[in-house]
Amino acid sequence: MSNIVRAILWGGTACGTLDAIAATGSFALRGVPPVRVWQNVASGLLGARSFEKNWKTGTLGLLLHFVIAFSAATVFCIAARSMPDLFRFPVLAGAAYGVVVFVVMNRIVLPLSAMPKRPLTRAVIVTQLIIHVLCVGLPIALAAKWAGL
Repeated sequence: MSNIVRAILWGGTACGTLDAIAATGSFALRGVPPVRVWQNVASGLLGARSFEKNWKTGTLGLLLHFVIAFSAATVFCIAARSMPDLFRFPVLAGAAYGVVVFVVMNRIVLPLSAMPKRPLTRAVIVTQLIIHVLCVGLPIALAAKWAGL
């Protein structure tokens, strides 16, 4: 298996799993059940009707979540091959990439999606930034470094 494929598989899996746990847990602290978290992700594709199908759309949302995680890992790994200096400081590169993913998701992807629009509170922004740094950017960058890109 090539280094880039290994990096994408490990990074996407780690990112998707850690971010799923963090998202489910952070919303559970606010009383949101897990199925609702993943239906919300599916609403990016299906709109408000995603909340009508219980775990059928919840499962779709979780699958979409992993598609996004593997996409984020792929983008980082392709960029990293062109910018090997990213691996001199993989923790810093991963943290920065987590912020980039957060911004792209919230300023480009979500506004273009069918997800019902809701204002972001300061608490949600801070929580999501922390999650994106620790559970998205860092695992992807560290997996790429580990895989030998």
